Amino acid sequence: MPRNVKGMAKPKNARQTIGRLIKYIGKYRGLLVIVFFAVLVSAGAQIAGDYILKPAINNLVGLAEIFKAKGSLSPSDFIPFLRLILLMVVVYAFGAFASWVNARLMLHISSRTLYRIRTDLFSELETLPLRYFDGHTHGELMSLFTNDIDTLRDMMSQSIPQLFSSIVSVVGVFTMMMVLSPLLTLVVIVTMFLSMMIAGMIGKKSAMAFRDQQKAIGQVNGYVEELVSGQKVVKVFNHEGKSVEEFNALNDGLCEAGTRANTFANILMPIMGNLSHVQYAIVAIFGSVRVISGHLDLGSIASFLQYTRSFSRPITMMSQQINGILNALAGAERIFAVIDEKGEEDSGSVKLVNASETVPSASPDGVRHLVQSFAYTGEWAWRVPKSVEVHPAADSMPSYADDPDCSLLKLRGDVVFKDVSFSYVPEKEVLHGINLHAQPGEKIALVGSTGSGKTTITNLLTRFYDIEDGKGSITYDGIPLKDISKDDLRKSLGMVLQDTHLFTGTIRDNIKYGNLEASEAQILAAAKLANADSFIRHLEKGYDTVITGDGGNLSQGQRQLLAIARAAVADPPVLILDEATSSIDTRTEALIEKGMDRLMEGRTVFVIAHRLSTVRNANEIIVLEKGNIIERGNHAELLEKKGRYYQLYTGGIELD
Repeated sequence: MPRNVKGMAKPKNARQTIGRLIKYIGKYRGLLVIVFFAVLVSAGAQIAGDYILKPAINNLVGLAEIFKAKGSLSPSDFIPFLRLILLMVVVYAFGAFASWVNARLMLHISSRTLYRIRTDLFSELETLPLRYFDGHTHGELMSLFTNDIDTLRDMMSQSIPQLFSSIVSVVGVFTMMMVLSPLLTLVVIVTMFLSMMIAGMIGKKSAMAFRDQQKAIGQVNGYVEELVSGQKVVKVFNHEGKSVEEFNALNDGLCEAGTRANTFANILMPIMGNLSHVQYAIVAIFGSVRVISGHLDLGSIASFLQYTRSFSRPITMMSQQINGILNALAGAERIFAVIDEKGEEDSGSVKLVNASETVPSASPDGVRHLVQSFAYTGEWAWRVPKSVEVHPAADSMPSYADDPDCSLLKLRGDVVFKDVSFSYVPEKEVLHGINLHAQPGEKIALVGSTGSGKTTITNLLTRFYDIEDGKGSITYDGIPLKDISKDDLRKSLGMVLQDTHLFTGTIRDNIKYGNLEASEAQILAAAKLANADSFIRHLEKGYDTVITGDGGNLSQGQRQLLAIARAAVADPPVLILDEATSSIDTRTEALIEKGMDRLMEGRTVFVIAHRLSTVRNANEIIVLEKGNIIERGNHAELLEKKGRYYQLYTGGIELD
């Protein structure tokens, strides 16, 4: 069955969507003109070939009469007939060639057009804010690149050319039928109308049955996916038997729905085929009567019968082609809706630049200044326009910039949240008046249950989300966070998350992902710092080992070490660490902790803590609950208070 049987999707604004597609396809207007004429030639050749059958049959009848009168035929008597047959072959061959040209060109046009659409779609996805991905499932977005793109390909390479060819065929064949016999044309239209009524009734039932089948398929697939991902739980609770029973119930429903749906689908074509034969027989009977009565010659009825088949076939196909086009336009709307989404806004004008400390030649007093460098120095500074209001630290070094409208501010990693409130959804705040100060080199631990606001604080620091005006302020080295370019801000931050997402590629490529300009020496140094070098060298291909399936060929601990190395190669002054909660062996856990400790040295660190044993040496521990800071202090101070942290630490309350 075609892809669109499961509830034909229809576009909300077909005209606008078609206009957008024309802009993409318009680049190939020259090829489209050739396609247009190729379709005309292909359909015209079919009509002309069928019409040549008339004089050919009549010529053959004439030969029979000559033979009857003379008792013999000379070779020259066959020449007119053979010429007609040869002409018919040439016409049909030319039509076949035109069809081949049409198919090849439309395949090229659709492939290049879809290439541009996919490129625009992916490029736009990369610019969208995190909020967009929070509101859409992975399946929805993947469907754009699979189902919706596939339906567009089918529409451009098949449905549209076939629909145009069908329209030309129907108009041309109808015209020729009217020329040959208006009365028989009326017979064809009446019988076809009755056939289409029957097909419509079956089609409605078939569409409903296929919708039920698709729903049942979704239930079975969802259950299988759930069970496969939860096999440990299933086995721990000895739930295999119950799972099989539940699956069998769903599978029985799918079997029943599939049988019902395919019953209608399987009887539709035989019924339509038999109705077509009945129509053909009725026309043949009426036509024979007209021949006997002398109103038609035998060649005309032979051509008309050919036209009868040529007339019904494209009309039957047109409904499928139109449905395919409507379904594809609905998919195109979804694609264009993403392309039209507003990308991540960034009004930040503060940039991150390489810097060095030196005495500028223009400095009369010989005092060392912070100076921008156009080569890698290992030191960083913010290039701040004079229009941005900053509050630098009292001990900030004077700077020298080549642009009088800018100043340089050394990147230190000083982060301040002041009275910050935030909500993902209007009128539902998840942070309430948060105040914290992470001084350069300090380690800040965020502790609290799920939903307390730990991740939200780091989301705001990375500017995945921005706070609204009047909801507090965040500064980074005295610069308002909203004034720092997002790209440059994130360049100064390193992240090691619970979800150690790795990409398909070599281990070297995955470490280098943290800094695409990293040298081989920097990659090796980062791996050694993270305690990953040892296990990497024990792999058969070492750093050239290809990671597949999000690191499925590595252990959880090894993936965690690579994530640390990836952050280390970026050499960021500020780190965000989300501790892994997955169970790993004691030796690997010790390696990870050592790698983390090395990575944190000399940096400002925010740790989302899941195990309190790892935050004891934090400069400040912030305990969150429902978006509020309920306790703060170092480990000893909080234990002395015997409050929430004390209960968590001593096991009185579970930390989730």
